[in-house]
Amino acid sequence: MEEEIKEIENKMQGAIAALEKRFATVRAGRANPSSLDGVMVEYYGTPTPLKQLGTISVPEGNQLLIKPFDRSCLKDMEKAILAANLGYNPSNDGETIRIVIPALTEERRQELTKQVKAMGEDAKVAIRNIRREANEKIEKEELPEDEEKHFMNEVQDLVNQYNKKIDEMYKEKEKELMTV
Repeated sequence: MEEEIKEIENKMQGAIAALEKRFATVRAGRANPSSLDGVMVEYYGTPTPLKQLGTISVPEGNQLLIKPFDRSCLKDMEKAILAANLGYNPSNDGETIRIVIPALTEERRQELTKQVKAMGEDAKVAIRNIRREANEKIEKEELPEDEEKHFMNEVQDLVNQYNKKIDEMYKEKEKELMTV
């Protein structure tokens, strides 16, 4: 049963890792190359991640510079960035794409905070689903009542621990977003 508890903890760590990835895509007024992770470019008829088609650098705090490996796809990259609806306005100089990250308005910051809160809630739902599956597994084992209760309490302790971690991550991201 201890192995199952370890497996449950690994699943919960996976939920936290997924949340961290999702939080990284929410920008906080600073240039962050990971904000372009979800952008897919139509490259020779195949949707390809933008980061595979060029290098993305941060020349200044509020700027992203994309230098494509193949300049023929510059227009497609520009279209994909606009289509991703990230609030970016890319400028193409024929060799690179430069994106100046606009300063966030108070309204946009609050909107992003709501998005981040929803992401946190999704992670908590994932944790609860893991708990439900674990409890069902424990009940199927037909263990003595006190052992069953012990393992269920152990699972609940993990749930509490990971929910607390999610709350801390949310507060940290909210602070980052609301800091001007």
